[in-house]
Amino acid sequence: MLPFNPADIETPAYVIDLGRLRANLAVLGHVQREANCKILLALKGFAAFSTFPWVKAMLSGAAASSVAEARLAREYIDKEVHAYAPAYSNADIEDLVTLADHIVFNSVSQLERYLPELRNAARRIEVGLRINPEHRETEVALYDPCAPGSRLGVPRRAMVGQVLDQLDGLHFHNLCEKDSDALVRTLGSVEENFAPFIERAKWVNFGGGHLITRPGYDVDRLVHVIRRFRERWGTEVYLEPGEAIGLNTGWLVASVLDVIDYGKPIAILDTSATAHMPDILEMPYRPRIVGGAEPGQKPFAIRLGGLTCLAGDVIGDYAFDSPLQVGDRLVFEDMAHYTMVKSTTFNGVRLPSIVLLEPETKILTVVRRFGYDDYRSRLS
Repeated sequence: MLPFNPADIETPAYVIDLGRLRANLAVLGHVQREANCKILLALKGFAAFSTFPWVKAMLSGAAASSVAEARLAREYIDKEVHAYAPAYSNADIEDLVTLADHIVFNSVSQLERYLPELRNAARRIEVGLRINPEHRETEVALYDPCAPGSRLGVPRRAMVGQVLDQLDGLHFHNLCEKDSDALVRTLGSVEENFAPFIERAKWVNFGGGHLITRPGYDVDRLVHVIRRFRERWGTEVYLEPGEAIGLNTGWLVASVLDVIDYGKPIAILDTSATAHMPDILEMPYRPRIVGGAEPGQKPFAIRLGGLTCLAGDVIGDYAFDSPLQVGDRLVFEDMAHYTMVKSTTFNGVRLPSIVLLEPETKILTVVRRFGYDDYRSRLS
């Protein structure tokens, strides 16, 4: 049962349940304490900064993939800020030395180029290098950093140069929505291939893709694995999940604008797969809808189409207990992570508002409503 009435929401809108968010953070806080590690919010997955007071209270900081994300982390969390990108420009480094506590490079050449500037910075900055374990756990090629020809991370054969002696830490990331058994297998490859570098490291960042807050995730095994790694190598350990923070904490509420039938019933919604839920087309995947089912499982089947002019802006085929009507509300589940940060204003379609739900009081607060200025400000 939904903890709010969809009729109370001006659509389209993302709704974040603060109670569910706090519950996820409590699980992550437990892992931090029991494993004696540090967990960072990966802003690429969840960046709703109106919720950051709760994030700041529980986690150790944030992981940024750009100067903009690092600035957001510094302004709204102001704990540890870690930065990693496939490559940096001179301007990026000039900004990051004022914002980040850790800067992780993707190649030995960039490490050599920028290390002197980092070592001469006015503040101490930890320097790391992303390694490629060349161990594959992710089935979808789009999200597999260890696929053949990957541009992400330095393979063992390329770990050469005296500059590596000056590293503070290592970073690896090869998981996507995985349990801790995948981390166990990955660590076997990392330790086998990169042992000489781990021995000198102050810290190792295990990256993201750990779906720690998913029901059934083996949290005890994760804690055990981190503890044993720390004991073997004497290093600090970081994790930087994004999806685990926002998992199952939010919804996207949309309205039916029109129903047409040119050989197949189609409902046109005031939301969009390509603009508001791009992973539907990129991954691809099928979002769950409250009250919706697979065609054939309920009597009234219909295709759900988005609001843009893209022919393929189709959310999918669903079935309902009764025919959809203009004005009906549809509630898409698990829409707080990645959907919000990847949404666009394609076609000038209005971005969904951001609404916070306080379950203890049932109060819904619209913290952001987007409009024309948000579309116009991206152009010139």
